[in-house]
Amino acid sequence: MSTGPGADSAPAPDTNDTSPALKTPDTLKTAKTPKTPRPRKSSMFSSLTVRNYRLFFLGQVVSNTGTWMQRIAQDWLVLSLTGSATAVGITTALQFLPMLLFGLYGGVLVDRLPKRRTLLVTQTSMAVTGIALAVLTLTGHVQVWHVYVAAFAVGLATVVDNPARQTFVSEMVGPDQLQNAVSLNSANFQSARLVGPAVAGLMITGVGTGWAFLANGLSFVAPITGLLLMRARELYVVERAPRAKGQLREGLRYVAGRPELIWTIALAGFVSTFGFNFPVYLSAFADDVFRAGAGSYSLFNTLMAVGSLAGALLAARRGTARMRVLVVGAVAFGTMELVASVAPSLWLFALLMVPIGMFGMTVNVTANSSVQMSTDPVMRGRVMALYMMVFMGGAPLGAPIAGWITDTYGVRAGLAVGGAITAVAAVAIALVLARVGGLRLSVGWNHGHPHVRFVPREQREEQLATVA
Repeated sequence: MSTGPGADSAPAPDTNDTSPALKTPDTLKTAKTPKTPRPRKSSMFSSLTVRNYRLFFLGQVVSNTGTWMQRIAQDWLVLSLTGSATAVGITTALQFLPMLLFGLYGGVLVDRLPKRRTLLVTQTSMAVTGIALAVLTLTGHVQVWHVYVAAFAVGLATVVDNPARQTFVSEMVGPDQLQNAVSLNSANFQSARLVGPAVAGLMITGVGTGWAFLANGLSFVAPITGLLLMRARELYVVERAPRAKGQLREGLRYVAGRPELIWTIALAGFVSTFGFNFPVYLSAFADDVFRAGAGSYSLFNTLMAVGSLAGALLAARRGTARMRVLVVGAVAFGTMELVASVAPSLWLFALLMVPIGMFGMTVNVTANSSVQMSTDPVMRGRVMALYMMVFMGGAPLGAPIAGWITDTYGVRAGLAVGGAITAVAAVAIALVLARVGGLRLSVGWNHGHPHVRFVPREQREEQLATVA
């Protein structure tokens, strides 16, 4: 990436330090401190005062809405062409298959390449795919294999685009605003999740699926323009990895040697695999349990999106990524699923979707920013590619398990098992990290309220000696 001359470098994380990060270090290797304002961490939208990130954020608002429109239009078109739900499933699988096959290699490329130029290429390729599908549909020449090819092409672009977008955030805002920016990205995505499908439905009904594809293709003009308007001198310069053999293995060894990374990624994998199978659970609750049909299914998803948006905004206000927030969020997420599994009425179940969405997003945002801030910048692309592969690939792998439990024992049992596994995994990983870090559980009272936290063993032993 073309940037100005360097000065005032911040120290990079010590790659030999394997102690768990209960509060992730604010470290980022920089060659120059950009002349951008340092907003207060307490502000929910503080990272938007950074011009480069503001351009990026506004572009993503438009692009994410278009992406959700294409997802809905794509499924509807395949169903219209084939009348087969299996064909719809194949389309979704083709879009996510490249991430599972090549995700780690995408991370290697991202560590070698300048992020902004890489994003210009990936965003342009996705725009071309959307416009091509629009032309085929509007001219009446579209066939189902065209949609398959388009879905796979978007998936290939995502292999590089996803880790590039994730890691580019730190180059725009620096370490102080990373958690806030990651949280606002999630809020951005959830807002588009609420608006995009609704707009797509109106457009498909009014003018047809082809125009929804065209709208998505044109929506990429916004992020591409934002990337071109950015000031390179205000980006935090990050050292790029030189081209060399064995960089994929190097990235895996790096993660394996840092407990705060491997266990955070493991927890995200448990949550995604066993807790995020909502397409299986919510449709079954709507049809089989409450006998309420598609309207209630839409309501469940909408309320969960509202909760997710609230969770992202609350995470933006916190400003720092703490391991205890991640653990508590995962335990609360699993517990809420357990409660929802025994909800006696439709409205109680629907209302529980809000805290489930909120705690699920807390886990997502905290894990994402924690992994980024605990990683040496030169390794960040590979580490984030591994994280995204585990997190995004978990739900497709867990869906057959969730479906089997639901078919055999009922959807209430399926949701309960998923919630229980998530909560137990969070507690187990917290205990492992505490043991590795030489911590002990401290329980006491503070101003008349119970106070539970992990403290160093020496401090715990001093407390016990004082009591004795």
